[in-house]
Amino acid sequence: MAGHSKWANIQHRKGRQDAARSKLFSKLSKEITVAAKMGDPDPEKNPRLRLAVKEAKSNSVPKDVIDRAIKKSTAGEGDDYEEIRYEGYGPNGVAVIVETMTDNRNRTASTVRSTFSKNGGNLGETGSVGFMFERKGEVIYPATAGDADTIFEAAIEAGAEDVESSEDGHIIWCADTDLNDVSNALEAALGESESTKLVWKPTTTTELGLEDMQKLMKLVDALEDDDDVQRVTTNFEASDEVMAQL
Repeated sequence: MAGHSKWANIQHRKGRQDAARSKLFSKLSKEITVAAKMGDPDPEKNPRLRLAVKEAKSNSVPKDVIDRAIKKSTAGEGDDYEEIRYEGYGPNGVAVIVETMTDNRNRTASTVRSTFSKNGGNLGETGSVGFMFERKGEVIYPATAGDADTIFEAAIEAGAEDVESSEDGHIIWCADTDLNDVSNALEAALGESESTKLVWKPTTTTELGLEDMQKLMKLVDALEDDDDVQRVTTNFEASDEVMAQL
């Protein structure tokens, strides 16, 4: 999607970096605990855990934090977490998917709903915007991993569906169910990826001007500030001029 790599750049905004970093560590740790709880605590035998650990490492989460998160699962922590997805609309009808992991469904629903309404959005029913996205595996490599042809060949060989290469790097797309196999094959061919995860990839996008982009960022920031929220995805599209002003 156009704007996707720009979105990645927005997510790395500096501002409240340390607070955001400790929040990110805690969200990644929670995912590791839940993944370990749902399967085997050995990442080699548990694809979801392996991907969670990989994503944590790519965000510089220390090894002892990762090990502690896995141990929590065997100590019975993470029992009560359930994964709930919320869908809604932001400014100018942009679609928003909010993935949460919570031990209190009522608290999370209430917070997500009020965050939408306070920031000019509307929480919809499940499925209200989901049809505008596809569930995909996403593997990101830096531009230094190779030229577009090299990456494309490695990706197709690994069983991926598509590659988007730019000066920012390479985004490799695959079916959600193939992510573990594709990422393993890519790792063997290209080395460690920058990021490997399941994402919601927009199939239709909504163009936003500067004012609506600012409103959307405010909504996304507020949602991401909630400890129960694991990830926020939108289908915005914005011009380079708007992104530069932002």
